[in-house]
Amino acid sequence: MVGRLETGIDVLDRKLDGGLPPGCVVAYTADAASQSELLLYELTAARGTLYLTTERSDHLVRHAIETSKARVGSPTIRYLNAENSLEEASRLVGALPDGANLIIDTVDVLEQAERSRYVSFLNELKMQMLETGSIAILHCLKDDRPANRSATTHLADIVFDLRTTVGATELENHLTIPKFRGGGAPTEAIKLELSNAVEIDTSRDIA
Repeated sequence: MVGRLETGIDVLDRKLDGGLPPGCVVAYTADAASQSELLLYELTAARGTLYLTTERSDHLVRHAIETSKARVGSPTIRYLNAENSLEEASRLVGALPDGANLIIDTVDVLEQAERSRYVSFLNELKMQMLETGSIAILHCLKDDRPANRSATTHLADIVFDLRTTVGATELENHLTIPKFRGGGAPTEAIKLELSNAVEIDTSRDIA
């Protein structure tokens, strides 16, 4: 679709008619024990990326990206201290260049702020994405939902939901897109193989 920005992940770009709309905010929900970060790493290959990490150190994130076997870029990585994470995130987002990716991994720490302050941050984030034609991806862990998670998913334009199930003989990952403001999202679950790269799992059809 004309005007969309490629994610750099072929499987997603094919399903999303070419990519994501410029200016969008994506809430990406996943289990902490999943390989969800692999998708984040591959997003850095598409364009310049500011990667804000709130739990792992910037050194550990950089090492994970540099040693990944997937196609990745060279993002700018900054660690957000928990004591002033919301203010520091606002400052860094305010300096984001045009047409960039912003990744916040994880947004759970920011969601612990007082609700009105956090909602203000999300609205300012959205305006910055629109002004710069950029894309924001907020990595949200499902295991311990902060009180402000509802604000994240409500204000987000798009929700990616990764479900990881462990069976007796295999592990399966299914990505669904239950929310896509403005329409244009696939209605079926996408079965992914998350190992060295993000790929479609064609071993068998989705039940």
